[in-house]
Amino acid sequence: MLEIFGTRFDVTDGIPGSPENAGINVAYLFSRYGGCTFNGGLYRVHSTESFRKASAMVAEAHPEFGFPLIPFAFDWLGRQFVLDLRSGDADPEILLLEPGTGEALEIPRKFSTYHDDELVRDPEPSLCVGFFNEWKIENPTDLAFDQCVGYKVPLFLGGEDSIHNLELSDIEVYWSLMAQLRLATIDLAPGTRISEIEFG
Repeated sequence: MLEIFGTRFDVTDGIPGSPENAGINVAYLFSRYGGCTFNGGLYRVHSTESFRKASAMVAEAHPEFGFPLIPFAFDWLGRQFVLDLRSGDADPEILLLEPGTGEALEIPRKFSTYHDDELVRDPEPSLCVGFFNEWKIENPTDLAFDQCVGYKVPLFLGGEDSIHNLELSDIEVYWSLMAQLRLATIDLAPGTRISEIEFG
């Protein structure tokens, strides 16, 4: 696991580890690349500290899940890659939690092969590489580990899916705002007009 991934994605921040034994679980991923940023912020693997924060963030935003959410990585849009534990499989598939759309998308790939297969063979569906490159043309500075590029107006409230609706954000602040908006509007009928927004 991670042998091919490590040759195709460049570590641009953080120091990779050297685990003594190979593995196919999250512990191995964290020991190898925990706290590392790839390709200027395109993809990042959680550190121990960011994992704890992300676990709380996704639990707040998605209370409908009846199992612990274990985020292992996140991308430039702040989207969290989480183990899908619903099957009880020792090698689970993956959920992609998107703060800007308020959705949880299923990625039908096993965790053990996800990095060396899906992210290497076709990273576009998971990471929106083309959109990232478009953003980088106007914003060439690499993202800090605690930053993401968030939607000014989330897509679930009618925001445009364009770089003009994006801004640099602190990832914790962004997730907190999106969680409050998602939970406050999730039961509204499509097209419902919102006249006022207050944050607690």
